[in-house]
Parts: sequence; C-alpha cells; structure tokens
Amino acid sequence: MSSSRASLLVIYTGGTLGMVDSPQGLVPGRDFEDRLRRALATLSPERRAALPDFQMRETSRPIDSSAATPADWRDLATLVADHYQAHDGVVILHGTDTLAWTASSLAYQLQGIDRPVILTGAMAPLEHSGSDALTNIEAAMRFATDARLQEVALCFAGRLLRGVRSRKWQTRHTDAFISPNYPLLGEFVGNDAVIFPGRGLERHQRGAPRFELPDVTGLAEGGVPRLVLWPGIAAWQLETWLLDDRVRGALLEVWGGGNLPEDPAILGVLARASGEGKLLAAISQCPHGGISIGAYAAGRGLVDAGVLSGDDMTPEATVTKLVHLLAQPLDDDERRRRFLTPLVGERSTPALDD
Repeated sequence: MSSSRASLLVIYTGGTLGMVDSPQGLVPGRDFEDRLRRALATLSPERRAALPDFQMRETSRPIDSSAATPADWRDLATLVADHYQAHDGVVILHGTDTLAWTASSLAYQLQGIDRPVILTGAMAPLEHSGSDALTNIEAAMRFATDARLQEVALCFAGRLLRGVRSRKWQTRHTDAFISPNYPLLGEFVGNDAVIFPGRGLERHQRGAPRFELPDVTGLAEGGVPRLVLWPGIAAWQLETWLLDDRVRGALLEVWGGGNLPEDPAILGVLARASGEGKLLAAISQCPHGGISIGAYAAGRGLVDAGVLSGDDMTPEATVTKLVHLLAQPLDDDERRRRFLTPLVGERSTPALDD
C-alpha cells in the first residue's frame, strides 16, 4: 500500500511525550494534535511526503502510565475495536513506564487484527531540544501503513518489536525497550520502514478478527500479583499473598530454568492456591531464555503444585495473559490449556510438560 494514501488512527493517551514545562515541573499538555502537526511540518519534504494522513482521538482522560490498570487496557482496546476498520492502521501514543504492559494486553484482546496497531512513546516531551518524540512517532506512523504487519507492535528508537515480547529496559536511554526472546519485527533505516520477512503473525492470521474484550471487574485492582522469589522467602509470606480471597491468579518469578526452595511449606501454599482454582504461572527471573519446570529436582514441586510453565514469556506478557484469561467465563481446564498455548506469539512453544 502507498503510505502517502494511507489513513491512520492516532490515539493519544498521555505520557511524557505530550508534557509541557510548568513552574511545578512537567505537566500534561493540551491540544496535542495541533502540537504534533506543527512538529511533523518541520520534517524534510521527503519525510513529510512519506507520512500518511491521520485522524486523532484522545482517551476520555489522560492515562498516567505508571498508574495504568487492566481497566485502562480494556478501555483502550475497545476504542481501537470501535474505530480501526475505518483506517489502514493504528498508532497509540502512550507513556513509557507501562508501555510494554499495555502492548501485551492489547495483543490478547485484539487477536486476529488484520492491520498494524503500533504503540510508541518518548523519553522526553515533544518540544524539548533533542527529544526522541518526533522520530518515534514518525517511525510508528510509517510502520503502521504496512499491510504485512497484522499484530500489535511497539516502535521505539527506530526498532519494531512484537508488543507481547517487549520490555522496558532503560530508565533514561532513548533505546529504552528490548525484545529479549524474539527477534525484531523491523527497523527504520534511513527513510525506510523495513519489515523483516517471516517474523510477523500475518501468516498465522486467518478469518475475521477474534477480538476478546472481557470485563476485568475484580481483576483491575490487584487480582493477579507478581511475586519475585528471593533467598529466604518464607511460606507465610506466600500465604499472605496467594491465599487472599481477592487473588485469582499469580505470576511466580523463580530462579534459573525453573527452581525454587525445596521447602514443603512453600510447596504446600502453592498447591493449596492451585486447589482453590487460582491460576499460577512461573517464569525465570533471568531475562533471556525460558524455563522447563521439573527438569531439576528443585523445580519438580512446581509441577506437583499445579503451577504452569510460562516458557520464555516476559513478566508483562504473563501477567496480562493471566488477567485476560481469568476475566473470561472459562472453566479451569480451558484456562490452563489456553495459557499453555501460544495465542499471539507470546511464547516460543506450547508447554508439553504441564
């Protein structure tokens, strides 16, 4: 498709890229569409000519990225679902702190999307000298016109990452995001948005979109905690978290390839939580590589306790998948089956040992 004729929907949710200076420091700015169009007009004629037309919408209220909840993910997915068909692609402007979390949740909710949904943000406000905002938005808009891309992706510092494989890895550097266990989907090289063949989901998408926009009531405020193990962790601490009636599932970040303390009391808490129907999943604390729970004796207790393997998924992808599945009217066996099945390229392989 010719990018000069494409039409994009650009959704502004807030974040650092839209902030302005005030006597109290950075605060959310107004009239972002006008500000963005003025900034795009400063690009060279060649770069301006390559940009698509776009319409802009804003969320009903600015989303503070650091305070975003599953309810915000649900509202944003609904906004995309309601309006995407009138456009060739969607660009979402979002704060960076939880950008990878939102991208992961949208991937599950917008399964089967037949056009690009690209999220981006910036480490500095649009009008600041040396800001990365304009280049990130330009690259995202260019990628969002490519019909070969049929999934939710994250564009940052000229690199295109699968949304459900992305993580924020730097607090200040402009190349803040990585994809630890899956290669890049594309790169912005010179003035070209290059998609790498064979890495996208388009070959797996068939038929109409299979959007799932579940009601997250009851999960939006702590229903799925993330627990990182540490040397000396005690069973009473896990019990405090996992056996609370408000908790419906949890992510456990274990050691190495799937290990945890050989403490019968800890395993007993995990088994009790699973027996109550809570969906528990484990991934490694190591950012690269996956786990194979049960491969070592120290991890066999996870299998016995009913904990599911998250393979090489990111924490963001795992938690948002748990939330997504728990929000739907599924029985326990179906939830477990779907968790172990790659839905949107979030894990390398289906788990065979759980």
